[in-house]
Amino acid sequence: MIDFSKLDKTIHEKARLGIMTLLASRVEPWPFQDFKVELEMSDGNLITHLRTLEQAGYIVAEKQTGDGRPQTLYALTAQGRKAFEDYLAILEQILHLGK
Repeated sequence: MIDFSKLDKTIHEKARLGIMTLLASRVEPWPFQDFKVELEMSDGNLITHLRTLEQAGYIVAEKQTGDGRPQTLYALTAQGRKAFEDYLAILEQILHLGK
C-alpha cells in the first residue's frame, strides 16, 4: 500500500517543489528575479511560497545591496537539503511500490 501521507506537504506543493529543486540543483544562491523567470510566477505568489519555505527552516534569504538595485538571494539550509533528499527518497519508494 502506498502511504502518500509521508510526503512533506511543505515541499510537495508544485511551486515550492520547483523552488526546492532549483535550489538543490546549484551551489550558488538564486536571486528572486531568476525564480520569477524560471517558474513564471508573480511577485506576490512567489514571495508567499518563499516565506513558507523560510518559515519551515528549509531556505534562507540574504538581502544584498550595493551597486544598482538591491536583490534578495535564496539558498537551501542544511535542514532544507535533508528535507528535500528525504522527500525524493519517499517518492522513489512510492514509485517502486507502484510497480
